[in-house]
Amino acid sequence: MTVRHLLAPLLLVLPLAACDGTDRSAAPAASTASTSDGNTSLGRVVREATDKARQEMQSGNYTLHANGQPDAQITAEGELLIDGRRVDTTAAQQAQLLQYRQQIQAVALAGMDVGVAGANLGARAAGEALKGVFSGNTDGMEARINAEADRLKAQAQQICTQMPALLATQQALAASLPAFAPYAKMDQTDVDECGK
Repeated sequence: MTVRHLLAPLLLVLPLAACDGTDRSAAPAASTASTSDGNTSLGRVVREATDKARQEMQSGNYTLHANGQPDAQITAEGELLIDGRRVDTTAAQQAQLLQYRQQIQAVALAGMDVGVAGANLGARAAGEALKGVFSGNTDGMEARINAEADRLKAQAQQICTQMPALLATQQALAASLPAFAPYAKMDQTDVDECGK
């Protein structure tokens, strides 16, 4: 499993969280309005979706995929399940599984935070653009949006700083627990290409 495979669905689904079936037609102006906490309505919807995902990540199993292999899972207790059956592990291997799980979770959570920030940025940028078009005052709008986009890029880049440690843990785990090895799909290319 690559972290890219874990993060891609999370980041792609975040904008869809706004399409939760709630009728917002009665208050179209609120869709991009910022609140005192800096979140837009879209950002709040995305935050609610990510908060739910965070809770599920805390207690749910992480599923790993490998071509030609049954699915594997790492439980919240650090057990490895392959095709639903528990793999015998030592205390040291279980500690490695927990460390790996925690590192994956940290990357995923950071990705969710970037997704929420991106939703807020997009909604604010759209709101500022509309405001500028109708008022004729676009002074500073681009600079403000670009500054916020630069902060978002820096936040996203922080995800990449976690990748070398994740790769090292995965490699150590694959070396110590042969049953895990087929699921150790991340490689140095994933680290090198992060952020590109």
